[in-house]
Amino acid sequence: MGLVVVGASGRMGRSLIRAIDGIEGVHLAAAVERTGSDAIGRDAAELAGLPSSGVLVTDDALAAFAHAEGVVDFTAPEASLEFADLAAQARIVHVLGTTGMSSDCDARIKAAARHARIVKSGNMSLGVNLLSVLVRQAARALGPDWDIEVLEMHHKHKVDAPSGTALLLGQAAADGRGVDLEDASVRVRDGITGAREEGSIGFATLRGGSVVGEHSVLFAAEGEMVELRHEALDRSIFARGAVKAALWARHQKPGLYSMHDVLGLTASV
Repeated sequence: MGLVVVGASGRMGRSLIRAIDGIEGVHLAAAVERTGSDAIGRDAAELAGLPSSGVLVTDDALAAFAHAEGVVDFTAPEASLEFADLAAQARIVHVLGTTGMSSDCDARIKAAARHARIVKSGNMSLGVNLLSVLVRQAARALGPDWDIEVLEMHHKHKVDAPSGTALLLGQAAADGRGVDLEDASVRVRDGITGAREEGSIGFATLRGGSVVGEHSVLFAAEGEMVELRHEALDRSIFARGAVKAALWARHQKPGLYSMHDVLGLTASV
């Protein structure tokens, strides 16, 4: 399966190129960067620390998509919307791991999914998606008497908060309780906030150093606490999950899918 990596010179882009190189059944069809990037014209594999592949980084996404079967995208919201439109035109797979996308983006993604096979997730790792299932089950079982807090930490370069994974976990908790996350979530606490509102789902965000990703969901009640936790030690877990998603989506009908679909976890949520 020929895959395009967009944002090829970034941290995730380079990790994706290495993952594609190491996974059977896929090859790097093209590598795309924004116009004006210093990476344009360079060998994509060499950028990722691999032997030369002959695939040169380009800024022509349309031409790249036309000669591939899928695109793997961990870029930025505005760019991802454009890539979704192009993937729909090309009728190919679009694995979308970009975070920080607003609810306003949903309609455009759903429209693209009429023609593309889009796998969209705030986190592509097996462990995190399993964690989200456990969070939903715990929230349902423990009930409203237990307070829920989602804690996350990432490297200092991350630009969105809370992280896409934290929101994925918060959504799982809200689904387990049968409530709307927007109504229940508390994302900022400062000053005299008063007592914690019953039924709220709190978020705490930490940033620093080179942390790939740490997420905990705390369930706290009188006299006891349960913690469900995931730690990402290497961003290659997201890259491998994304490639797995592309291979799975290759055989599906056009539509919008999640990593729960890819991993066969849908029946568990």
